[in-house]
Amino acid sequence: MAYGALGGGTFLVQNKILPGSYINYVSVPRASNLFSDRGYAAIGMPLDWGKTGEIITLEPADLQTESLAILGYSYTHDKIKPLREIIRGAKVVYLYRLNDSGGKKAEGSLGETLKITAKYEGIVGNEIMISCENDIDTEGAFVVTTRVNGTRVDEQVVKKATELEDNKFVDFKASGDALTLSAGVKLAGGANGTVTGQSHSNFLEIIEKYDFNCIGYAGTDETIKSLYHQFTKRMRDDEGVKFQAVIYNMDPTKANYEGTINVKNKALDDENEAALVYWVTGQEAGADVNKSITNKLYDGDYKVFTKFKTRDAKEAIIKGYFFFYEKNEEVRVLEDINSFTEFTLYKNEDFSKNQVMRVLDQRAKDISIIFNKRYLGKVQNNEDGRIAFWNELVRHANTLTELGAIEDYDPKDTTVEKGYAKDAVVVKDYLLPVMAMQKLYMTIWVR
Repeated sequence: MAYGALGGGTFLVQNKILPGSYINYVSVPRASNLFSDRGYAAIGMPLDWGKTGEIITLEPADLQTESLAILGYSYTHDKIKPLREIIRGAKVVYLYRLNDSGGKKAEGSLGETLKITAKYEGIVGNEIMISCENDIDTEGAFVVTTRVNGTRVDEQVVKKATELEDNKFVDFKASGDALTLSAGVKLAGGANGTVTGQSHSNFLEIIEKYDFNCIGYAGTDETIKSLYHQFTKRMRDDEGVKFQAVIYNMDPTKANYEGTINVKNKALDDENEAALVYWVTGQEAGADVNKSITNKLYDGDYKVFTKFKTRDAKEAIIKGYFFFYEKNEEVRVLEDINSFTEFTLYKNEDFSKNQVMRVLDQRAKDISIIFNKRYLGKVQNNEDGRIAFWNELVRHANTLTELGAIEDYDPKDTTVEKGYAKDAVVVKDYLLPVMAMQKLYMTIWVR
């Protein structure tokens, strides 16, 4: 029996002509459990090796096992210290090579038939050596070895130069089959590019497309500090992209913004006095929404300048500096604050606390994702649609409550109403963020 003449499929309204079964599969509307993750940091650094013009994504495992190939130095090398600092708190680092123009790749040749070029621009290329020896196990074969600073990173057994394959450090270009024996040919001519103001602009333009929690500028140039500060302000206020910037010792009257964390202390044992920005960027990016890093022990590798008096510490907090103090030979964070200091009736001192800002940013970020993915252009702006969206908001707030990030939340604190335009919804949200204990006031009565 054929069923082709019968109707069937799904329906929008009850207007079918052919007899048949019209069945829709519909999920009962329920709130999603979206809660975006934290731990993503972004930083630009001048490097001696690595990709240019794009973001290098690093996780702790990448840094520990692939550091030599990606950055030109082993994980324990002093050149990798800034990234080790960040990764102490962050779980993902979006790295940009700031010296992105004018660099040169190191080059060399093995005999007349094999040209060797470093994979990337930079001075690390000058530490690459290629050797070619007879293979004692295979007649007519050669062992071609690539070393970086004496460390063997690649070995290939071939009979012809044209059989060589590019590796993570060099590209081979053979013009013939012959291979020349050599104890080691060192590449030369590799040079780093330069860092300019445009380099930072290039980084910020690319990183706009990424989702991260903190971005850092570990430098002392006042113009570049302002660039990162204004970039953060534009992204937060105009684009609705919530993250914070970590900078070093910016004029507090110019910083003065909840999205900017202004580090006061300098690093003593490094040519870059702004190096503590790396650790702070990682810690702030990785801090959970229900946690503060107030009084957190500094566990990094830099020596922190802490020769301040108590009145200096008080003044630093009043001016909105992120400040380290030392007690009992331990260096700790005095208070987890940002640079916002000009409090008003509608934006009080709560907005200077980074833990509060994490709660507010988490809320704004997650609700934006929920709306854009599940409601924008997909759900009608009627009572049912608004109730469904309200359920999403309430569930998210309940999650924040369960985490101890907010307290005393009542579903009535959130409303979703129709806006003036037919396609607009208006949300009003009342939250009470929770903060970690920071001050103890105790009175002891003696009988």
